[in-house]
Amino acid sequence: MEHPTWHNVHPDFSLNGIPSAFENLFEIGYSLIKEGEPFEKPIGDFLVDWASKKPTLEVATSGSTGKPKTIVLQKEHMVNSALATGEFFQLKPNQKALLCLPCTGIAGKMMLVRAMVLGLQLDYVEPSSSPLPENNKVYDFVAMVPLQVQNSLSQLSTRVKTLIVGGAPVEAGLRSKLKTLSTQTFETYGMTETITHVALKRIDRESSGYFEALPNVSIAQDERGCLVIDAPKISNERIVTNDMVELAGNTQFEWMGRYDSIINSGGIKLVPESIEEKLSNLIKSRFFVAGMPDETLGQKLVLVVEGNATEVQKLLQSIKNIKTLSKYEVPKEVYFVNSFVETVTKKIDRRKTIQQIN
Repeated sequence: MEHPTWHNVHPDFSLNGIPSAFENLFEIGYSLIKEGEPFEKPIGDFLVDWASKKPTLEVATSGSTGKPKTIVLQKEHMVNSALATGEFFQLKPNQKALLCLPCTGIAGKMMLVRAMVLGLQLDYVEPSSSPLPENNKVYDFVAMVPLQVQNSLSQLSTRVKTLIVGGAPVEAGLRSKLKTLSTQTFETYGMTETITHVALKRIDRESSGYFEALPNVSIAQDERGCLVIDAPKISNERIVTNDMVELAGNTQFEWMGRYDSIINSGGIKLVPESIEEKLSNLIKSRFFVAGMPDETLGQKLVLVVEGNATEVQKLLQSIKNIKTLSKYEVPKEVYFVNSFVETVTKKIDRRKTIQQIN
């Protein structure tokens, strides 16, 4: 019987400087589970799982857009996703990559798969908000969440050639800073069900502002205006998302916000993501807007800011002065929270954070 596709580990693959052939994956994984640091155990679990003959593995969703759930993915589809990323970015064997995301989620697992399939030299570090290791190495390919990017801005130009940013939208202030760097940076669109990204948007002066679907990915809209993804190489079924988009041709789209996060305030439909984008130049700490129950309006728009309370009236006046905001998009109340509740993959857990307020 021939080897399953996922057992074809590239001969140039190495993990933290140690060449790692397929035959050694189980042993490496097992030793990480038994003797590794807490953050290394999920890496070990994944390697042991990958080395097995079982064609599927289970991955937990992040829970940032709903209740976390477990999804079963085909390993062959994960290989196909890695190949598509390799083709898009022209990644070559022996190039250096960095895993600085938790291996509990799909983004961390896929960095391992890409390295194994494409023959990358992968270093991994403990996930933190300042992830670049102090080894002065230059990395060809790195994936980060926006908070990590924000804290690495001074090093990116000299340390990272290609950066993909996911896990949360890239707000306007960070986007404009990234445009000044020499690092080639892309915002990603994807989810656990699509095995990380199925579309990418370049962040630089030439960017069209649209996400571009990867090869072998078709996109459409349903009657709600939400994105439908057809990607036979990575999913056996069409994926109907709750992401409202505007299509631009057959391969491009603009992300508008989540259908299930729309706030209905007195019959006016408000899109939180659109309002947050308009507020992002004004508010420097982490924040989000949400709908809270209101007897008159059904839902009222509130602003939740991380950190110590400042002068609320002054902040609201500054918000009212933003020309792009309609009067309905001005929050009715502002709440300050010492620190936001986060999901396992370090995204803001809006639902639980709001529960702290009530």
